[in-house]
Amino acid sequence: MTDLSGLLAASKDLTSHLYKQELPSVTLSLDQIEAQSRRLVSRQPTTSNDTDRANYMLAQARVDAPSLTDSIAHLNTASTFSPFQPIQDTDVSGFLQHAHEQSLISTIEETRRETQEEFYRMLEDRTQREWELKKKRVFEELGGRSGVENRALTDLKKSQHGRSGLLASTSSPSAAMQTSERMSAYTNAMTALNDARLRGVSYSIIHDLIRVAESQSAPQIAAMFQILAKITAEPAALPSVTQIVSQPVFANKYAHTYLRKDSTTPEYVNLRIQIADGARQALEEQYWNVIDQTLQSRAHEARMGGDPSIGNRILSFLRVRYYSGGAWNDRIQLLKGAPVWAKLFFFVRTGHAEEAIEEARAYQTVIDRHEKGFVAFFTRWLETADRRLPFNVRTELQNTYNQHMLNAATADPFKLALYKLMGRIEPHKRNAPFVTITTEDWLWFQLAMVDEREGDSLSTFANTLLSYGESKFEGTSGPRQGIWASVLLMSGQFERAVAALWDHPETEVEAVHLAIALAYHGLLRVPSRAETSDMTPLCLPPSGHASISLPNIIARYIRQLVRTEPATALQYVYAISLTADQPVVGKEQLERAWEMIQEIIVHSQTGAAWDNLVGGFRADGSRFSGIIEQGLPLLRLHDVKHYNDKILVSAAKASEEADRIPEAIKLYNLAGEYSTVMACLAVGLGSAIQKPHMDDKAIALENVARQMMRNYERSNRAVGRDKDAVAKLLFIRDALNASEQGLHQDALNAIAKTELVPLDDEVGKATRRAEEFRHLHESLQRTLPIYVRVAMDAISGLHKATKNGSMPDVQRQQNLRDLSAKARGIMSFTGMIKFRMSPDIYSYIAKIQVEVSLY
Repeated sequence: MTDLSGLLAASKDLTSHLYKQELPSVTLSLDQIEAQSRRLVSRQPTTSNDTDRANYMLAQARVDAPSLTDSIAHLNTASTFSPFQPIQDTDVSGFLQHAHEQSLISTIEETRRETQEEFYRMLEDRTQREWELKKKRVFEELGGRSGVENRALTDLKKSQHGRSGLLASTSSPSAAMQTSERMSAYTNAMTALNDARLRGVSYSIIHDLIRVAESQSAPQIAAMFQILAKITAEPAALPSVTQIVSQPVFANKYAHTYLRKDSTTPEYVNLRIQIADGARQALEEQYWNVIDQTLQSRAHEARMGGDPSIGNRILSFLRVRYYSGGAWNDRIQLLKGAPVWAKLFFFVRTGHAEEAIEEARAYQTVIDRHEKGFVAFFTRWLETADRRLPFNVRTELQNTYNQHMLNAATADPFKLALYKLMGRIEPHKRNAPFVTITTEDWLWFQLAMVDEREGDSLSTFANTLLSYGESKFEGTSGPRQGIWASVLLMSGQFERAVAALWDHPETEVEAVHLAIALAYHGLLRVPSRAETSDMTPLCLPPSGHASISLPNIIARYIRQLVRTEPATALQYVYAISLTADQPVVGKEQLERAWEMIQEIIVHSQTGAAWDNLVGGFRADGSRFSGIIEQGLPLLRLHDVKHYNDKILVSAAKASEEADRIPEAIKLYNLAGEYSTVMACLAVGLGSAIQKPHMDDKAIALENVARQMMRNYERSNRAVGRDKDAVAKLLFIRDALNASEQGLHQDALNAIAKTELVPLDDEVGKATRRAEEFRHLHESLQRTLPIYVRVAMDAISGLHKATKNGSMPDVQRQQNLRDLSAKARGIMSFTGMIKFRMSPDIYSYIAKIQVEVSLY
């Protein structure tokens, strides 16, 4: 058995390999280690002094730190939500008071948490929306609408922020083609509208847009335009031109009322009533179409028979919806075996008021047995123009409703709904269980309950809708795309409706035409330039009404049409003037339209289409007007002078800045700025002659210059320094052309016509030409190296031809002497002028002069 000393030795051997032999070992007992530790701790600086100083400073501020520390140390968190005073088991009121307080605390905390979550959600949504708008703007700038692809676009589509696939949905060739087809379909409607405006007659633009939407298989968009047609009371067809006197006036019909800042005037209230009634009627017509489609698709269940009356069709629809297995739904109350309450409601729901009254009277005896006086109230309600019963009648209806219907388990839901509508009962609960089962039903019920005279206004309804947001009404794709815009139209939020369509690439086309239709009827507010944003067309000021920038959305819409179809783009620019009568901002709208016309002129392609756009002059000098000039009344430009000042001159300056000199010259010429035409020609020809090769632009400029010179010579226009410079530059151009073809005599003759250089060795003539050079047009001075070189080339070529030609020797010598004199004259001239040319030109002149002197 091993003793304790052996164990100690063995334990030391276990750790001997962990220590280096040169280091001394530490052999301390536990007590010694503890004592050494305490001595080390005592040597460390104490913090008591800091604590004392802190307590002293807090005490000066009347803060008892030691007391607070003690309270915190003895805090019992288990009793945090317990009452301060213990509650006895028999203290019911105390218990209820405590429970009430705890409920309030919980509610406050829950509200705080929900508010915080809603804030972060809204922040994320806004960030995402702004990112999508910026991305969309960049995509358009890169040419995405025309299907252009590049690496930048591809990277942008893969962006983490771009989760909605906005770019991918608009850049594919098939999507671009579909969009182009839709745009073409709507263009005819815009052209017809502007033609009617020029003739001074009204036009059913909304119904035209409905037909286009139906032809494009877009039922939701067609339904949206149908809602607007009902709101504006626009008829489907108008009288012929021979009956213009009796035609209604639609242009800006509602502008005087709608654009007022004060929304409490009687006129504005009546307009809101019209909006609500029109939207409700549109929903009624849509629901009637739903009933017809249901009866056709489920004819076996409907069992309509041979009676096509409205009442029978509604009864057949009710069979489809609520009759199954040989019995009616338990909630449906039958009177004489018929679902009378449901029939009456659906008569009202589909807008058949007269039929509803007839049905009620047919069942009056049995109805009065259950609900005395209902038929009289029902009839009076439907026959009233605004469907608003007197206060005492509504009070009686509400009493009846509260007494034996509200909490009755067997009450027919359609009867409850009718009582709520007639008495406007519980306006804060604008719904009817079992009745308002679809979005459209719910919207119809809201509109039917609107009462502008008692606070339940259309604005209140609009605020409710805006609090719900788009996600509550519209899916991400499919047939429901666009319903949010329809909902906003129903609530009178016309500008937001346009923005709702514009925010989705697949409905941008409809957004533009909805805005134009609204502007035509005077139901669109536009912001000032200072309030307009480049990121979004919708303007939401802190105080005031929403507005939308019509010029911005039209400018972005026609961006791809400007070059290829300028006449089509022009039709949309004409629509901007629909808002020209608005106070304060109307003038800005016109100015923006004029600027866009200028942009169309500057950026559209040159050719016959461009000439048809701006007008021009025929070969005989007579002028013909362009498409723009024909539509001057739509631009509020009353005569040609205003057109010249506001459009042509500005467009000419912009063309000049864009290096489209031929187009600028034509525009100046059309505007009657003949001196400016010559000035531009002089500068343009001078620049073109200095280029080593003639491109298409230079050739076009030369052709325009020759045409202008012929016309101006006949009419003796623009006489002066610039015109003389143009004539001389054209002679130089002739000399260059002849020299390129080897026609040296023709080239020299053209130079002689310019009278710019002396072609003999008379010192006086050379001196005179040198003096005249100082006063020449700048373009002629800059082209000096060109025409001097051409002249010397011609002299050199003639010299070689004369020496090698077959002619009498006397004649040859005379010709050589003449050529030598010409060369000496040019050399003397170039030496006298102060304009410095490159050394190469001087060397070349000297070389040629020496060659031709050796005859």
